[in-house]
Amino acid sequence: MNSRQLFLQHLAQTTDFPLLIEIEKAEGIYMFGPNGQKYIDLISGIGVSNVGHRHPEVVKAAKDQMDKYMHLMVYGEYVQSPQSLLAKALTDTLPKKLDNVYLVNSGSEAIEGAMKLAKRHTGRPNIISCVDAYHGSSHGALSVGGNEIFKRNYRPLLPGISHIVYGGFADLEKIDKDTAAVFIETIQGEAGIKVARKEYFQALRRKCNETGTLLVCDEIQCGFGRTGKFWAFEHFDIIPDIVCCAKGMGGGMPIGAFIAPKEIMHTFANNPILGHITTFGGHPVSCAASLATIKVLQDEKLIEGVENKANLFKELLVHPSIKSIRNKGLMMAVEFESFEVLKPIIDTAIENGVITDWFLFCDDAMRIAPPLIITEDQIREACKKILDAIAIHSQPK
Repeated sequence: MNSRQLFLQHLAQTTDFPLLIEIEKAEGIYMFGPNGQKYIDLISGIGVSNVGHRHPEVVKAAKDQMDKYMHLMVYGEYVQSPQSLLAKALTDTLPKKLDNVYLVNSGSEAIEGAMKLAKRHTGRPNIISCVDAYHGSSHGALSVGGNEIFKRNYRPLLPGISHIVYGGFADLEKIDKDTAAVFIETIQGEAGIKVARKEYFQALRRKCNETGTLLVCDEIQCGFGRTGKFWAFEHFDIIPDIVCCAKGMGGGMPIGAFIAPKEIMHTFANNPILGHITTFGGHPVSCAASLATIKVLQDEKLIEGVENKANLFKELLVHPSIKSIRNKGLMMAVEFESFEVLKPIIDTAIENGVITDWFLFCDDAMRIAPPLIITEDQIREACKKILDAIAIHSQPK
């Protein structure tokens, strides 16, 4: 059987209509199929390949680490320099109080760990998150998710979870002294790139301070330079108590983390000891790749170029079928009238060699989140292919 047949027969399917795009190689902003097809990746594997596919510095770091050692022991027991160096590099990008890193394998795991940490540290039972939030697909992460379509068939979920409207000032009154933490995507991703006002985040920070509630910023999609700053919360002049990250963190390797002040994180060390455990969290190869990713973002000044590149997308993507473009940096949603209008445009764009898609909770908007290394010429090429696809499907029937 060929690869497609093996895929359909032996790999668990998450829809009845997978894209079935077969990729043999990826490099930079491009992916290549077995018959010479060439695709511009405008979604970075959903916010993962911020420094592009197979960046040579990331590949070298991973290979060098593989020549030394791979898995040794469960997280937190042995001194492993890839973990320690990465933790230092991460905390160097953050406000001084966020000085302690717990390394995991994914964004969902980061959320799970942060939920446990918040409850353990505060001794409180309740967690608040936002309507239309997406924090991951594991049971706890799904519980704090904010869209019922994805939750209803898995109930009962965790108790003590309630939701507020992202950006809604009135709902902040729901935060009280029984609230362990508020989990919030700094920029809402799967809701279709929603960006709250700076005043909202500052009011949220004040309310958390007043009630002794931990503020947890989910930077899994929006971190690592995606919005034009290393961390999206930097746009709003706030400092969270816990930061969760993953996706763009590993340069294509699986890794995540939740980061907090040491005095908060240390609650995992006693009563009980080993309060949070992971076998593969902080895998040395992933840590080496992540450290290289941070260095690439900084050395190549990729974050500094984000805003101009985003503006070029907005300048070029003009068509009567496009209702609006929402963005924070290169985290973009191009809005159309409906999913029925958008879906054939996406399909044709893929045929034309541009990979894009829509959002879980916003199916009338096209997702654009390219590798930050994308050049202006490549943006122009991608936008032309998208506009060509729009033109085909906007012609009178």
